[in-house]
Amino acid sequence: MSAGADSARSIAVARPARVSRRAIATGALVVGTAVFVAIVMSPDLVAKVLVGLLGAQPDPVFQTPLSDLVLQHLQIVLVSVGLTVVVGLPLGVWVTRDSGKDFRDIVSASVDFGQVFPPIAVLAIMLGILGIGLWPAVVALFLYGLFPVVSGTVAGLEAVAPAVIDSARGMGMGKWRILFSVELPLAQEVILSGVRTSAIYIVGTATVAAAVGAGGLGLPIFTGISTQNTGYILTGALAVSALALVIDGALTVLGMWLTPAGLRD
Repeated sequence: MSAGADSARSIAVARPARVSRRAIATGALVVGTAVFVAIVMSPDLVAKVLVGLLGAQPDPVFQTPLSDLVLQHLQIVLVSVGLTVVVGLPLGVWVTRDSGKDFRDIVSASVDFGQVFPPIAVLAIMLGILGIGLWPAVVALFLYGLFPVVSGTVAGLEAVAPAVIDSARGMGMGKWRILFSVELPLAQEVILSGVRTSAIYIVGTATVAAAVGAGGLGLPIFTGISTQNTGYILTGALAVSALALVIDGALTVLGMWLTPAGLRD
């Protein structure tokens, strides 16, 4: 039996295992998401969980339905993460090209500053410009979440071996085709890792959006702090944590399905 036949047989044996792993991850995500939605949609279950955790307390359940708060929080997160990807990905690509390399330090310093500048201070500034509501929170979270997307894009593209790019160029590919057919597919795992990090940061930090009237899961937390109601605080905190896990799992599974077949473990 030839070595080539042995290799082909090994691939044939390994492929079902890889498909199975993606299928298991997808199934776990579906089950986890379904459990989360079921809890969020059931006020009685939420009340029982809070009573179980805290014992008998007066008024442990927040007045606004948890499902409404989760939808508000999800809206803030999706808009903010979408903007970080729309701006951060092209920015990361640009500073790895000849036309943008001279601006790399400026871009790096800018996104660094956006992450270390306190989001609550950005909220206060934007409140005077944009008024109350969704957009002051989106601007603050966009600036806060931009750094992981840009740095992940730069790191992923710079990890592509120059020999691979030279080979693509030798095959007659143009720079745009090399970028979209070779570099981005090879870098997508690192890029997606940056997007995941940004999304998790934004899910947790989006609780501050309640301070500018954008609602979300920060609302029961702020109300619980001001009224010393532990039930309210736990409601917001546990829901934020669960939502972060669901989004992280969704992006992980998405990465598994997007990874080219030849690059999967």
